Amino acid sequence: MKSVLIRINQYRARASGAERGILDWILENPEAAAQCSIHQLAAQSYTSPSTVVRVCRKLGFEGYREMQKSLLYEVAIRRENKAEKGGELEHTDQLTDIVDKVTYRNIASLENSRMLVEPEAVRRSVDLICASNTVLLFGMGASFLVAHDAYQKFLRVGKRCALSEDIHCQYLHARNAGPSDVAIIISYTGYTEEILRCAQDLRRQGTPIIAITRFEPSPLSQMSDCNLYVVAMEETFRSGAMSSRIAQLNMIDILYTAYFNRNYDQSIRHFEKTQISKENL
Repeated sequence: MKSVLIRINQYRARASGAERGILDWILENPEAAAQCSIHQLAAQSYTSPSTVVRVCRKLGFEGYREMQKSLLYEVAIRRENKAEKGGELEHTDQLTDIVDKVTYRNIASLENSRMLVEPEAVRRSVDLICASNTVLLFGMGASFLVAHDAYQKFLRVGKRCALSEDIHCQYLHARNAGPSDVAIIISYTGYTEEILRCAQDLRRQGTPIIAITRFEPSPLSQMSDCNLYVVAMEETFRSGAMSSRIAQLNMIDILYTAYFNRNYDQSIRHFEKTQISKENL
């Protein structure tokens, strides 16, 4: 089920004035909005039914009825899950509070990211990986750790891939890439300068780009052929990427498993071949 409220929060910054009136009213009155007809919602937000339909489509829904159904479901789920453990981390928190809040945020990040997953985008990404000679992986900081996880997974099933922790080597990978390769770029913000430099070089080389990033327009998402969106539940208390990293790792697991399933027999053979017996160590 697609998340209406998450999509609204991500899209709101680039909405027009009339569209923002609709989005703000839904955000402020989600339960009431879920019960409104299209004409009632238009009246409440001082817009027109045609504007409501346009907003629905820009949010990724076929029309108002699909958005309303998703909103009803989302409101019910959020009502059940609303609890103090989802509050923001405070410096006065006890250890048990930290355990609950961090765990809750990671789980919420995964659940919200699930609502942004477009099966068609995953399918097209797997198509690109299957057709490629080499999977080139790009990321910095916490995103590099996610890229390394993908590197190990695809290497295990015999898919040629390349990754370097040195950003200058990542530049070289981008400049040596070609149309027969595919790049997986991991950047939650989509604004990391060094990563954008790699993306620009990849575009010049004609290399398809799969981006794992947040659901918001960014230079990276605009340069990518496929965008796999994730959501983080991180606010002011952010000493490092936490829930964003968990969501990115989950997306890598989805992508890897979909690739494995597409090439099941071949993947199984490689998986058995690369099995390292601990008895021989």
